[in-house]
Amino acid sequence: MPTYEYECTSCGHRFDVVQKFSDAALTTCDQCQGALRKLISAPGIVFKGGGFYKTDSRGTSSSSDSSGTSSTSSDA
Repeated sequence: MPTYEYECTSCGHRFDVVQKFSDAALTTCDQCQGALRKLISAPGIVFKGGGFYKTDSRGTSSSSDSSGTSSTSSDA
């Protein structure tokens, strides 16, 4: 479930709420009963390092071929 960040337009109170996608957005501040607005923030995950590209996650075809030929030669 995603975490949403809200800010009160009256008192400036900021807080995070874990809600389902289907849940309705919050509209009133718990502290002053003012109007809330949903803030847009950066995503919670950041991909760093290798392994996140198509070329990084695939092995070479020669390594899979060599394992296949070694099993057939041992069977013969």
